[in-house]
Amino acid sequence: MLLRNEALSLKARQHFNLARNPFVDDLNTADDIFLSPDFRYCREVLWDVAKNGGFCALVGESGSGKSTLREELHERIKRECASIIVIEPYILAMEDTDAKGRVLKSGQIAEAIIRCLNPGAAVSRSLEGRYHQVHDLLKASYRAGNNHLIVIEEAHSLPIATIKHLKRFWELKDGMARLLSIVLIGQSELKTILTAHNPEVREVVQRCEVVELAPLGRHVGEYVAHKIVRAGGKAEEIFDTTAFEAIRTKLTRSTRGAKQQETSSICYPLVVNNLVARAMNYAALIGAMKITEEIITESA
Repeated sequence: MLLRNEALSLKARQHFNLARNPFVDDLNTADDIFLSPDFRYCREVLWDVAKNGGFCALVGESGSGKSTLREELHERIKRECASIIVIEPYILAMEDTDAKGRVLKSGQIAEAIIRCLNPGAAVSRSLEGRYHQVHDLLKASYRAGNNHLIVIEEAHSLPIATIKHLKRFWELKDGMARLLSIVLIGQSELKTILTAHNPEVREVVQRCEVVELAPLGRHVGEYVAHKIVRAGGKAEEIFDTTAFEAIRTKLTRSTRGAKQQETSSICYPLVVNNLVARAMNYAALIGAMKITEEIITESA
């Protein structure tokens, strides 16, 4: 079940006395982010990787909060005045094969590092020369007190060859000190690629920690309440106690496996936002004073 984007109407905002839309342009400071235990754990893993030369893959479905974590990592680096240089290779229209679109190759990652650390440098035409440039620049920057972090979004579209080459970047050192941390961010396909059963990337799998953003689950009520409070409202005045369980139920799918029935949840922030906005619009339309289980069911 996928819900189309639903804009909260002005009528609904007025009906529920909200100063602004809680679901649009809603993340402007770290305080705007709802930290479920799972989200908090993933956040700390990224921070540890960035500071200590780690290698991890952040996996999550569309709308689960991956980009929010990336943006918050940037903010945290600034907020804590950490000497971490973030390098983000250009990924627009990136695909895993040339037939589908542009592929991100290791030479382009090397060029991104060079451009970031020395914008005016002439990039070597040969790959070997380029990698020597990378190593020399990283060592000089590290000795000046900096750590370095490569972040690659849409990493599920990386070619296998590039994923294999990431290990070589990660192994660059100055003595015993690792010069690069790596964070890959992608959808569930990335987890499939980085499986122990994939012999093509086994060396990366042995070194890369995979962390996954889980659905909100039993924290959905706290999440919605946080959103409403940040928009100047009170959740208890808008939602009946039955509404949150109804949201969880609506966003849980049951499928019959080979031996038993299995359930999966799509109770991710973006999906919840759309479902709640739809319910609030419907409630305002019919003049209901609170969002109830029935309104969640009827509006979806």
